[in-house]
Amino acid sequence: MKGFAAELSDELRAGILADLPEIDLIADEALRRQTTDAWAIALSSSSFRRVRDIPGEATPGSLILKEGGQDLHLRGVTRLAVGHLDYFAGAFPQAEIDRDIVIAGGICHDVGKTFEFDPENQRRWNADGSRYGWPSLRHPIYGAHVCLLAGLPESVAHIAACHSPEGNNVRRSLECIVIHEADVAWWRIAAASGLVRPETLTPEFARMFDPRPLRAA
Repeated sequence: MKGFAAELSDELRAGILADLPEIDLIADEALRRQTTDAWAIALSSSSFRRVRDIPGEATPGSLILKEGGQDLHLRGVTRLAVGHLDYFAGAFPQAEIDRDIVIAGGICHDVGKTFEFDPENQRRWNADGSRYGWPSLRHPIYGAHVCLLAGLPESVAHIAACHSPEGNNVRRSLECIVIHEADVAWWRIAAASGLVRPETLTPEFARMFDPRPLRAA
């Protein structure tokens, strides 16, 4: 890993692979390892031990899932993105989209939430936002930092940095566009399906649709 040295345990890696099995869809062995490394670095530097322990929210307090953690979102975005890839590969084989970069980007696009959602960080920022900012770094910025520490390609760090509104200030790569669109679609579908706590809907989503009631258990 470039610029970072740490003991990343086999137990930590096993938990990541269990929570994010789509990592195995990455064909390139080195990229698979770097993707796992990124999550291992992020988790080892946070209060969270598993990806599934990170709250299932878009940002802290916004679009909170009624059930489940961040692993569901990461897996869902990655699978939506792979669906886009499969369609375009079949319908337009002349279109060149890097499948491995899209998958690694889907898995790692929210790796920075280990920092933004960390309860210790939230307490510090809430105590004195004038000193630290609130948050001091949003998850796309911290996520790009982690990706680069893990030795991931610049194209994956770009996805982490620019899948959110931060990307509106640059020209996104094609692979980043795929993840950005899958990310937005996942949250809209989840919210419209009634999977998000209604009091945490964003004003944009509240104007856009009425969430459908869930089926009775």
